[in-house]
Amino acid sequence: MLSRFPGARVLGRSWTTAGALGRSHRSFASESQELVLMDRRDTGVALLTLNRPKALNALSDGLMRALAEKLHEVDADSTLKAAVVTGTGKAFAAGADIKEMHSRSDYSDVRHDNMLAHWSAISGIRKPIVAAVGGFALGGGCELAMSCDIIIASEAAKFGQPEIKLGTIPGVGGTQRLVRAIGKSKAMELVLTGDMLSAEEAEKAGLVSRVVPAGSEVDEALKVAEKIASFSVPVVQLAKERNRLRGRGPEEAGSAIVLNVFRPGSVFRALQGEVEVEIPADFSLDRHATFLTDLSAGSVS
Repeated sequence: MLSRFPGARVLGRSWTTAGALGRSHRSFASESQELVLMDRRDTGVALLTLNRPKALNALSDGLMRALAEKLHEVDADSTLKAAVVTGTGKAFAAGADIKEMHSRSDYSDVRHDNMLAHWSAISGIRKPIVAAVGGFALGGGCELAMSCDIIIASEAAKFGQPEIKLGTIPGVGGTQRLVRAIGKSKAMELVLTGDMLSAEEAEKAGLVSRVVPAGSEVDEALKVAEKIASFSVPVVQLAKERNRLRGRGPEEAGSAIVLNVFRPGSVFRALQGEVEVEIPADFSLDRHATFLTDLSAGSVS
């Protein structure tokens, strides 16, 4: 059944960076390891490593909160001028933590947990962020890479928005950023089929800056970040802001169209204007688990 949400507010605009970080503390599962490793380099660059390799660096609330907090440390530290974000193991990040999302019973849970706060915080970082993608960047992982300013990809990297295979859609600005990066037709094909792009295809499409030999993506990303760090900080920040302004569009509204979509049979909230959305009741947590198992085993093409 279609539902209407007249005059819905753009909630994302009220999610300020520092305040938002403190409001989402719900934890679906305890994490014993440090979720984001931070290495401060003498060159003025911070290397941030997503550290959930057994979960293919699935983007849980805890991980995203830790990443946003560390990026804010970079923004506040005058000795750091740029950041590189990468992942441990086979994946940059294979997507959102679907089990955690599925645990939310309805829209009130989503609203209470403010689950887009960390993404809004990352988009607000003023210093340049380079993504070093050495494996899978799928779903939320692809969206996280696109949230960075530059993407350096290993020749083994794969990009995609496979949410359609799980009975949902990209929920954190992926549809908007992907269209701007590679054009409407190609973005439509990826989102509607769930197909993946190889690193070479991603470079050809304009999604990534360059492709480098497998295993060298972090070093190459650090070189790019260090070169950026050698320039005037205010000028670099101004250049980043002007470039982002040129491309800034409705991803805040698009992201916020979310977010009890991960509940079977539930209805989207839209955050701008009157929106009618019908969500099929066939979202499958089991299908997602099978997809991740196949992905880890290397049997997903």
